[in-house]
Amino acid sequence: MGCSSSSTGNKKSEKVLKATLVIQNWYRGYRARLKARQHYALAIFQSIEYADEHGQMQLSNFFTFMLENYSRARKEDPELVSRLFESTFQDIKDRQEYVGLIDVPDSYEGPRLEFPLTFTDINHLLEAFKQQQILHAHYVLEVLFETRKLLKHMPNFTHVKTSPSKEITVCGDLHGKLDDLFLIFYKNGLPSGNNPYVFNGDFVDRGSNSVEVLMILLVSFLVYPNDLHLNRGNHEDFMMNMRYGFTREILFKYKLHGKKILQILEEVYTLLPIGTIIDNEILVIHGGISESTDLNLLHRLERSKMRSVLMPPVSINRGHATDSKKSKGDITVTSSGKVKSNGFPSQQLSKHEWEQVVDILWSDPRGRKGCYPNTSRGGGCYFGPDVTSKILNKYQLKMLIRSHECKHDGYEICHDGKVITIFSASNYYEEGSNRGAYIRLSYGMNLRFFQYRVTSSTCMSPLHQRVHAMETSAIRILKERIISRKTDLMHAFQLRDHSRSGKISIAQWAFSMESILGLNLPWRSLSLHLVNIDKNGNVDYMSSFQDVHIEKPVKEVQSTLIETLYRYRSDLQIIFNVIDSDHSGLISMEEFRAMWKLFRTHYSVDIDDSQVDELANIMDLNKDGSIDFNEFLKAFHVVHKYEKLNTSNAKFANYK
Repeated sequence: MGCSSSSTGNKKSEKVLKATLVIQNWYRGYRARLKARQHYALAIFQSIEYADEHGQMQLSNFFTFMLENYSRARKEDPELVSRLFESTFQDIKDRQEYVGLIDVPDSYEGPRLEFPLTFTDINHLLEAFKQQQILHAHYVLEVLFETRKLLKHMPNFTHVKTSPSKEITVCGDLHGKLDDLFLIFYKNGLPSGNNPYVFNGDFVDRGSNSVEVLMILLVSFLVYPNDLHLNRGNHEDFMMNMRYGFTREILFKYKLHGKKILQILEEVYTLLPIGTIIDNEILVIHGGISESTDLNLLHRLERSKMRSVLMPPVSINRGHATDSKKSKGDITVTSSGKVKSNGFPSQQLSKHEWEQVVDILWSDPRGRKGCYPNTSRGGGCYFGPDVTSKILNKYQLKMLIRSHECKHDGYEICHDGKVITIFSASNYYEEGSNRGAYIRLSYGMNLRFFQYRVTSSTCMSPLHQRVHAMETSAIRILKERIISRKTDLMHAFQLRDHSRSGKISIAQWAFSMESILGLNLPWRSLSLHLVNIDKNGNVDYMSSFQDVHIEKPVKEVQSTLIETLYRYRSDLQIIFNVIDSDHSGLISMEEFRAMWKLFRTHYSVDIDDSQVDELANIMDLNKDGSIDFNEFLKAFHVVHKYEKLNTSNAKFANYK
């Protein structure tokens, strides 16, 4: 009887064990599927982000083209060339003109700064921003002017020393995420003489609190100029700010004085150091390197001439500047070789210098050897482990710390431990999408990584709910990308639909999507979220455009024109903003027509000028010969049919 009881017990134990193993295997598979869905969502976010940056970089070619052609197209407005390619810094005569004329009223309840600044001002600013208070424009300008004065005396690369008793903290992209900065300071302590920091660029854009993040960093820099180090990133660039939100944020928060803030901020950007070297061993730059990176040249070039990566060196007609009555738009080379325009010296780097700066701000590491064009971003390069070893060895360095790329864990180590990516903006694409991180290091000690994630009630929800939210948002912005190329996609689908059945194979559909959109995504896996597939595995390709359409401001306008204007709306908005030097939001019909002709020619847009002309006339509501171009471009927006039932998913405006 005892043996029988023991046998029964063993059988029960075996059943329990088998059940446990089944549950474990199921759960592992379930987690793996969730992780795969999360990976696909992140791939969509990142591919579209890089595609947008690629489009932004292509603007540089357009501005060069525009300079070379605009004088012929619009001889009556030669001032545009000066606006685009000549520094406006000479307009900033002194701080009194900007700051002294702006009073802080007694009714102002926000933080008040006392110059020279002290540690107390950092605390006041932090507490005020936690209460969502706005710093008065008077103080913003005062901080910018003080920063400009200090930065003018700094080298291109800041050299810092550490010791076992004095570590330094390196932070990556923050992108206007104020809560991440609060969390870093809470966990790691405020900047001080005993707690130095390097912030490695991209302080602003995309997040809604870029002003506050920038002010905290600049005030901390003014208090501890030898212990808080700021590197320029690719978003410390007034042209990038026009696309990715910081310009809009400033003009919204500082309606009266926003233009002045933007003007002095543009100069502050150009004066930011482009890198930090720690203990003569660790190079800290925002993006990366190339096989031709010349640190000696980068140390001595005049960084203040780099107004924007999107303002490349201009092709210049060589001649002699002998006519003192030349217009503002005339650019020539004097007999001494100096570039001049309207009597002012050129504010340009050489082409080689410009390329050097682009590389360190925009490049990304890859596992493949060599150095090749960064096709995803359109600027900088991809550099392999051999390039890393070559450059580090050439300059007797041991490691490269860079930022510039969102990483799921907040950091990534590659190239045999010689390249480290650090990214400090958690929840960058969507809540739960990634952690933020920072590094603490000192001479002779191992690097220490600290990870975190700003949490909210939604982050406490189960993993499957967080993944679903990420997936939904990712598919949403992908559908907006798809509808913007509907005409081109339809043409590609129909070329493969030989029987005119309205259906093609999944392989043909995936090939068409990749060839037109160029996003390098797992289209076969994503097809389940994007199209209807029949039992034979064929795709109803018209279902690619279901539940989404571009709103037409005027019913009579052709769909091709609507798609084109929607697809290029960010580029056009930047171009029009550059023309609109007084930030009035208005440009004349003549300027609009001239710019559109140049844009159509350069981008090879097959749209008849008369269609755009007719649409512009319709959009000139009060018939005064001017267009509110921001409202004009806002008229072209994507509508998701389900939004009529649920508008809560309307996110990611800054990633479009």
